Amino acid sequence: MVIKNVSLDIVCGVTSKLPVTGRPEVAFAGKSNVGKSSLINGLMNRKSLARTSSEPGKTQTINFYNINEQLYLVDLPGYGYAKVSKAESAKWGPMIERYLHTSEGLKAVFLLIDIRHEPGKNDCTMYDWIVHNGFSPIIIATKLDKIKRSQVAKQVKLIKTALKVRPGTQVIPFSAVSKQGRDEIWEVIEGLTAGEPAAEE
Repeated sequence: MVIKNVSLDIVCGVTSKLPVTGRPEVAFAGKSNVGKSSLINGLMNRKSLARTSSEPGKTQTINFYNINEQLYLVDLPGYGYAKVSKAESAKWGPMIERYLHTSEGLKAVFLLIDIRHEPGKNDCTMYDWIVHNGFSPIIIATKLDKIKRSQVAKQVKLIKTALKVRPGTQVIPFSAVSKQGRDEIWEVIEGLTAGEPAAEE
């Protein structure tokens, strides 16, 4: 994918009406500190369009990034961060579920997992939830640069086992530092969105 222009087009809060974008969408879910903003910035070739925060859990909206007027990368709120109040986090679940249920353009959901650690309870719940909503999550194993190359296969297997992934589930290791995995992720996105009619202006 040659990135010609990107923009943060739409920001949806808890009470916002979800947009009908008229374009294909791919969504990204993951724990608050898993590196989601860094991944999205890396995919867009931008340093700081997706807002990274020193305080995980700050992203409390669904953010729609317009890529080349062709498709949207959709950043879902992070989950599982203890400092966020239960009242706040309880609002995000229905908001994410409403998006998964009602988006007409959603083609795939990518679930980000930190490659260094076994997926936690929240990760497993999110995986099952995405499957329950009719999608086959594609796993992105983030923070690849934090482990040795010899450990990658073992950690990928650990992720697959802990999540009890469906046969054939793709796991793509990714490094925000080296951008390893970026081309593979774009290859998947382009395969999912190829041939989609462009929205009428």
